[in-house]
Amino acid sequence: MHSHQTAGDVVAAQIRRHRERLGMNRNDLAAECARLGRPDITYAVIVSIETGRSGAEGKKRRPVTVDDLLVLGLALATPPLLLLLPLGSEETVPTVPAADPRDPYTVWQWMTGETTPKLDGPLDGRYVTDSRRIAGTGQTWAAAWATAAYPASLYPEFERRLAIVRRAYLRTEANQARGGDPDAETDFVHRLEELARHIDDMVRAGLKVPALPHHLIEDMRGLDMLDAPNSVTPEEND
Repeated sequence: MHSHQTAGDVVAAQIRRHRERLGMNRNDLAAECARLGRPDITYAVIVSIETGRSGAEGKKRRPVTVDDLLVLGLALATPPLLLLLPLGSEETVPTVPAADPRDPYTVWQWMTGETTPKLDGPLDGRYVTDSRRIAGTGQTWAAAWATAAYPASLYPEFERRLAIVRRAYLRTEANQARGGDPDAETDFVHRLEELARHIDDMVRAGLKVPALPHHLIEDMRGLDMLDAPNSVTPEEND
């Protein structure tokens, strides 16, 4: 059954919840928003967001824009996405007006591109992915989503592989100081090659590769690991 609660209602409740968690009154929150460059988010605006303002059409809540959400999240020392998707404190959150509310973590995974939304259903107790073709003849909606969400998987994996390479490099350096260890060197080269392959995937997807330590770039280029050697740039002050 579809809910009358909106995403704006959730955000408003979470702003108030986190404000009270921090022991802030509305003037405190307005002052913090001003410090972050939004003096227009005043006491009165916060009242209107949290409780709504009475008017000819009844109580109407001031909508929270994406720009507002970023500032309010930082002002409340809270990841902005948690204001929209309160993990652990709500059983369900609204999705879109035509679909059922879902648990916050499921919607979180949609928002971060980790999974494909399943809005159709429930059919036999299960929700399913939209199978229609965009504009009637284009690629399927699910395939289009996967293409758009691809960067959301590549960047975290890049950071994970880079951290592994950094650790392998430090082990190599430590072993060289003790006379050298071929296994440590081999492991470093293997991990570096895995990172290089991942960088190639990012370049093929048309994504900007984050800056890397100069010595890692030189090693990858020297070992001819990169399909596009000029796609990587060194970190500043490296």
